[in-house]
Amino acid sequence: MKILEIRNLCKVYGKGETQVDALKDVSFDVEQGEFVAIVGPSGSGKSTLLHILGGVDRPGSGEVIISGTDISRLDETKLAIFRRRQIGLIYQFYNLIPILNVEENMTLPLLLDGKKPDKELLADLVEKLGLKERLSHLPNQLSGGQQQRVSIGRALMNNPSLLLADEPTGNLDSENSKEIVSLLRKFNREKRQTVIIITHDERIALSADRVITIEDGRITRDTRDIVASPCGEALKSLEAATGSPGLQPGAEKEVSVS
Repeated sequence: MKILEIRNLCKVYGKGETQVDALKDVSFDVEQGEFVAIVGPSGSGKSTLLHILGGVDRPGSGEVIISGTDISRLDETKLAIFRRRQIGLIYQFYNLIPILNVEENMTLPLLLDGKKPDKELLADLVEKLGLKERLSHLPNQLSGGQQQRVSIGRALMNNPSLLLADEPTGNLDSENSKEIVSLLRKFNREKRQTVIIITHDERIALSADRVITIEDGRITRDTRDIVASPCGEALKSLEAATGSPGLQPGAEKEVSVS
């Protein structure tokens, strides 16, 4: 079942000599339960795309259909409600409220929506995220990896149709990065949570089901099921996007998760 449908998406910033075509006629679909990595060089349009998918930014033209709703046609009030209820956002810089503890940060979106937190879901997420002993801690009492786990828990508290992650490991060391990706993969596999992740890390991309490469605002490659594809083909896509020489043989095993 298609959870996301993108049709002829365009986005332009500025006018005249300062005009930038951030997205140029982008179209693709995502099935429920897919784990999709979007890669590309800086300035390629991938973060703009993610912000539009998350309802944080508006497209210039085109359609963004999530669970049958074209969010590009919603007014600001309806879009804010839809975003709270259907989309989970994870950012590179965590965006936690410094005066709220772990439990309060995780349940805040529900409270803003006038809903009571599902205690059973909260307990399950806290257990899976390894935050059981940290519920009363403030963000400044947590490590970077723990703060990112809190942001993941916050994004999942509404059982969103779509989980969007913008460079979620960008501020973390390699060990914490592996743990965060492993957690995202765990929720993807166990709960069929649809995940779209923006990343510069080709090892993370190689752990995805599918890699979409964006260059100069256009999709230049869309490789489905890269786990089952020849590794060389996946690496060619990633090398073109990142300009790096790719992984050494066998290195992709380091990011295998269960």
